[in-house]
Amino acid sequence: AGAAFQYLLVQKTGAQKNVGLIQLNRPQALNALCEGLMAELRRALDAMESDPEVGAIVLTGSQKAFAAGADIKEMQTKTFQETYSSGFLAGWDKVSVVRKPIIAAVNGYALGGGCELAMMCDIIYAGEKAQFGQPEILLGTIPGAGGTQRLTRAVGKSLAMEMVLTGDRISA
Repeated sequence: AGAAFQYLLVQKTGAQKNVGLIQLNRPQALNALCEGLMAELRRALDAMESDPEVGAIVLTGSQKAFAAGADIKEMQTKTFQETYSSGFLAGWDKVSVVRKPIIAAVNGYALGGGCELAMMCDIIYAGEKAQFGQPEILLGTIPGAGGTQRLTRAVGKSLAMEMVLTGDRISA
């Protein structure tokens, strides 16, 4: 699937090697979604989408965390002007525009941006330890990559409002 990746494990799998498998691989940061990881994810998705042998893509993390959200350490020094003018979240929606089916295999934490990433996929398979949440309110902000809209469609208005306004999590 192209050049080596620092933050992802990428391979073709299945009996006919026609399933693209992308595993987030930043275990020291619970797969926090830094700019480098997101750039690599876009590159891996482009490669899978253009590969005629790949019929579907599975996106996963680890047993402990699918993705614990955006990398707060990376974001904390940015001003609003820097974030806005640099198009900080530009390209985060790549998963939602890939034409091949993408399945999120979620176990562990899928929080904030990680929850939004899972919701961008066409199908979510959640393990028994999966925990979904939008805890941004606990940092004084709200979901920023379409999470409020996708969450409402996924779980309904009432539960989405509760999750976004309290930071509470739900299990699979």
